[in-house]
Amino acid sequence: MTDKQTESSEPSAVAGDATPAPPRPAGEPVRSPFDSPTEQFPTASGIPPVPGAGSGDVQTTEKLPRGDTQPTEKLPRTDEELGLDPEVPLYSQVRNAIPGAANSTTTEPSPTYSFASIPPAPPSPAENNGRVRRRDERRGTLDAGLLLLRLVIGGTFVYHGLQKATGWFHGPGLDGIKTAMENGGWKHVDIAAPMLIAGELGGGILVALGLATPLAAGALLAVILDAWLWKQGMAPGFQYSAKGNSVELESILVGLTTVLILTGPGQLSLDRNRGWSSRPFFGSLAAFVAAVAAAILTYVYLHGGNPLEGVGPF
Repeated sequence: MTDKQTESSEPSAVAGDATPAPPRPAGEPVRSPFDSPTEQFPTASGIPPVPGAGSGDVQTTEKLPRGDTQPTEKLPRTDEELGLDPEVPLYSQVRNAIPGAANSTTTEPSPTYSFASIPPAPPSPAENNGRVRRRDERRGTLDAGLLLLRLVIGGTFVYHGLQKATGWFHGPGLDGIKTAMENGGWKHVDIAAPMLIAGELGGGILVALGLATPLAAGALLAVILDAWLWKQGMAPGFQYSAKGNSVELESILVGLTTVLILTGPGQLSLDRNRGWSSRPFFGSLAAFVAAVAAAILTYVYLHGGNPLEGVGPF
């Protein structure tokens, strides 16, 4: 009875397989390789394991057609055993594979992954004179307004200059203006009158054309400031709206000429290629200061006195 149970509990050996394991004694519990990991068990082919082999070296067998077994080679595990190259190829080595890269005339070695770098930004477009073109150059009606301003200022001074020089438009003429200036306390009228006429005519024409605008408008500012100081000094107190001695018109012309110096003549002028035509800065500011200084020095030398007597702290 025991022999039959033993024979039925053991698997039968198949013809052509390896030598069967010895029969397990009756009553012995079934053992598993996981019960003692360090214990060595016989291989399936009946070949004992190689003594001293580590746990990472596994020896496998391959069944041959004749029923014999033979150990195979160790499986490859590293990149070298697999025949792989861990190094990344350089750009110079793969340049021929990139379209258009083979025609490059650069002889310097390219760094690794240079073909994947971000190209530099294109340069900003420049004007013909080398200056960078601004993104927005729209000026709207600004140039038209500056043209109208120049025509008003220049026409006004040309009108008064022709009155003094030729007597047109019911003007006093050259002799009449000399007499009026002498009666008004001016000295050296033979020099002062021609200077006044040249300033009004020359400055007015240049301002209307938009040519040498900072200098021309500065000359007009000096002339009208002297006229303002002369009329203001005829009587004590502020003479802005005084009857027969008002400086209202002169005050307006002083403001207009100052605005023209500081804003420039605009693009509709002969100065359109000059920096002060649309973006006046140091040059125009210097012209304004020089005009004020010239007016004060001329008044002190050719007339004298204090024109601001009775005005505030003066």
